[in-house]
Amino acid sequence: MKLSYKQRLFLYFAIVFTVFTTGVLVFEQAREKTFRTIALEEKLDVCVEIVNTALLYSKDTSYRTLDSLLALLPQNIRLSLIDKTGKVLFDNSVKDLFHLENHSQRPEIVKALKSGKGSDIRTSASTGCEYLYYARKFDDRYIRVALPYDVRTQRFLKTDNLFLCFILALFAAVLVLMNAIIKRFGKSVKQLRDFAVYSKKEDIPAFTFPDDELGEIGLKITENYRQLQESKKEIDLEREKLLQHVHSSEEGICFFTADKEVEFYNSLFIQYLNTLTDEPAAEPSVIFSEDVFREMNRFLSEKTGNYHEIQIKKQGKTFSLRINVFENNGFEIILNDITGQEKTRRMKQEMTGNIAHELRTPVTSIRGYLETVLEQSPDETKKQYFITQAYHQTIVLSELIRDMSLITKIEEAPQSFKTEKVNISNLLKTLKNDLTLPLQKKNINMQWHIPATLNIEGNRHLLYSIFRNLTDNAIRYAGEGVEIQINLYSKDNDFYYFSFYDTGVGIPDERYLNHLFERFYRINEGRTRDTGGSGLGLSIVKNAVAFHKGSIVAKNRPKGGLEFLFKLRKQEVT
Repeated sequence: MKLSYKQRLFLYFAIVFTVFTTGVLVFEQAREKTFRTIALEEKLDVCVEIVNTALLYSKDTSYRTLDSLLALLPQNIRLSLIDKTGKVLFDNSVKDLFHLENHSQRPEIVKALKSGKGSDIRTSASTGCEYLYYARKFDDRYIRVALPYDVRTQRFLKTDNLFLCFILALFAAVLVLMNAIIKRFGKSVKQLRDFAVYSKKEDIPAFTFPDDELGEIGLKITENYRQLQESKKEIDLEREKLLQHVHSSEEGICFFTADKEVEFYNSLFIQYLNTLTDEPAAEPSVIFSEDVFREMNRFLSEKTGNYHEIQIKKQGKTFSLRINVFENNGFEIILNDITGQEKTRRMKQEMTGNIAHELRTPVTSIRGYLETVLEQSPDETKKQYFITQAYHQTIVLSELIRDMSLITKIEEAPQSFKTEKVNISNLLKTLKNDLTLPLQKKNINMQWHIPATLNIEGNRHLLYSIFRNLTDNAIRYAGEGVEIQINLYSKDNDFYYFSFYDTGVGIPDERYLNHLFERFYRINEGRTRDTGGSGLGLSIVKNAVAFHKGSIVAKNRPKGGLEFLFKLRKQEVT
C-alpha cells in the first residue's frame, strides 16, 4: 500500500524521534546502571579493605582468622585470597583448593593487575553459581570478594523506571503534537499535489489553499503555471509552424548550440552535406571537420560578425552556405543548391549579351543607310537602294523581337496559350503554301506521310512554329535541290513520334549537334546573318515541343542531311 505524503512525513519524523528517544533511554539506563555498579563495588571494596587489614595484623599463616572474619561481612559473600601467581590460597566456598585452576587469567584479576582493581559478572567454574566478582591487588596478593548474582543483587543494579516512564509519556505527547502539525502542513502539500495531477489535463479546477505561507506559494504556483501553459501553447504553435517551414523548405537547414551541438535539421541538409563531403555522413556535426568548410569554421572561430555567406563549388554543383549567429551564440547553417540559379544567371547574361549583339547589327545597318541618305544626298537610284536595305534590316529586327517575345512567353506564361484540336496534315498544307516562293527558289521538294485524321490537342500557333522553323532551317542551310520529309514513324498511348529530315549537307562536325537548340548559337560566325533569320528558330522549336510535353533531338542521317526526331503528346495534360 502506498503511503500518502502526510503519512510518510509523520513516519519519518516518528522514526527520527524514536531513534533519538531510544538513544537517550539507552544512554540514561547504562549511565544509571554504571553508577549503581560503582556504588556496589565501593561496598565490596570496604569488605576487601577489612580483610586486608585483618591479614596485616594476623600472624596466622593458615588463614583461620578469615573464617572468623566472615561473620563481619555481608551474608553469602564469597571470599578468595589469591597470590600474585594466580594460585588460590583461600576460598570459603571451596574446600579442596588443590584442584582449583590458576586464577591469573580471570577477568577481574587481569583488570586488577593493570589498574589495581577489577570486577566481572560470570558463572563460577568451581561452584557453578553466577557471581559479581570484585578483586583488588595488594603487594603480594589479590583479595577477591564475590556476591551471588541473585534476584537481590539484580534488583540493586536495576535502573529506576521513573525516567523511562517520563520519556515515554513525553514521546507520546510529541507524536500527537507532531501529527497535528503535519496534518496542517500536509493539507497544503496535498493541494499542491492535486494541482500537479490535474495540471496534466486540459481543464484545471479551482483550488483553495490554506491561509498560510504554503497557501500563498500554492496560489502563486498555480497562477504562474496557467501563464506558463498559455505561453507554452503559443510557443508550440510557433514551433510547429517553424518545423513545417523547415521541413518543406527547399534549403538545407541545421540549428546548432553555442557548443556546436546539433539541435535540429532537415533531411535536405544531410543530402546537400553528403554531396559536399568525401564520405557519406549521417550526422550534421561532420561539417566542422571537413576541409571544404574551412572558411566557415574560420568565421565561427574568429566570431567577426553575426552573418556570413560563402559559395562552395564541388561535384559540378554550386552551393550557397549562410551562417546566422543568434544572441545566445547558437547559430544556424543554411545550405542551398544554387546550381540552377547560377546557370540561369549565366544564361541571362549570355542572352543579354547575345541580344545586344544581334540587335546591334541591324540597328547599325539601318543607321548607316539612313545617315548615307541624309548626309551624302545620293541620286534617286542609290537613295532607293539604301532605303530598301534599311527596310530589309527592319524586317530582320522585327523577326528577332518577335522570336524573343515568343520564347519569353512560352517560358514565363505558358498558361496564356490556348489549346484546341489541331489537324497536323492541314497544318502542313498551310505551311507549304506559306513557303511556296522560298521552296521554289531553292528547288526544294517538301513531302509528308501523315494520316489525314491525325489530330493533336495543342496550341495551333506553337505547332505551326515547330514545323515552320524546322523548314526555315532546312531552306537556309540544307542547300539547293534537296528534299524535306516529314513522317509519323511511331505512336503509343501517350505520344506521336515524328521525323523531320532533309537530304542536304547536314552538320559536318557532330559535336555541334547538342548546341543547335541554344539561343543565338552559330556553328560559324556570321552564318545566321548571311542566310537571314533571328538565330532563335531552333530554340523556339525546343520550347514549343516542351510545351506539348515532348522532347526533340537532332542527328546526321547516314545518307546525308540533318534529321530531327521529336514526340508530341496526344492529349493536353492539365
